[in-house]
Amino acid sequence: MDYPEFNLTGGDIFHWPMLKVSYRTDPGCIAELLPPGISPGAEPIVNVTIYNFPVPDVPEHGVLTTVNADYEGIEGEYTIGYGIDQESAIFISQHQNGQPKYPCEVQYHRVGKNVVARCIHQGYTFMEFEGASTGPAEHPEDFSQNEWWVKYSKAVGAAPDENYDFPPHVVHVRSDYGTAHCENVEGKLVLRDSPWDPFASQLPMREQLSAQLWWPIFKNREIKLAGKLDPAEFLPYSDVISGSRWPGTMGGPKR
Repeated sequence: MDYPEFNLTGGDIFHWPMLKVSYRTDPGCIAELLPPGISPGAEPIVNVTIYNFPVPDVPEHGVLTTVNADYEGIEGEYTIGYGIDQESAIFISQHQNGQPKYPCEVQYHRVGKNVVARCIHQGYTFMEFEGASTGPAEHPEDFSQNEWWVKYSKAVGAAPDENYDFPPHVVHVRSDYGTAHCENVEGKLVLRDSPWDPFASQLPMREQLSAQLWWPIFKNREIKLAGKLDPAEFLPYSDVISGSRWPGTMGGPKR
């Protein structure tokens, strides 16, 4: 995809800032969500990004959640889910790349200094943020980010549970970014109880670490298979909620 030249004064949604919030949770909570073969990162950090970005050429309001996690000694982030309001992008993203997208209503706007976001799924408002920009922040150096997805397909029909048409593989997403602009935000991320997006129970917040508005510069992105996971050990992690990586049971949220 070709990205237009960055222009802070333009109305193009390519230039909407992303609201990025990180917080600390319990190490054991992250460990329970990671399939065998992917290990918790050095710090038990949850990363939340709320955005409006064209995919491929229409607006996609979304909320991305990752946790710090390593694979084969490479530091990165394991993706719990992309809750998005654009249904057309959900299934192809899952089927082609294993990207865990699922349907979600995302309300996100900035007026002056004020920043407001709200995420809703199956009638539950599971996440809210209200805050205000405190002004420009120091730009980080250009950086690369490793993101881990999982692609697999369970066997068709009445095959034994341990069988797959395509066994679980780790997908490595490597992205290169610059920063056009960023601002610190004074505000609080609130996690609310929901059986469909169980942040409050499965990834409880112990300490909010940062909140920023970030105008990224997209430099490069590579998506490729990185290796296999043990099919039998992965089996319990194949039952998920609504295309996310939250643990589930067929027909709805986890018990």
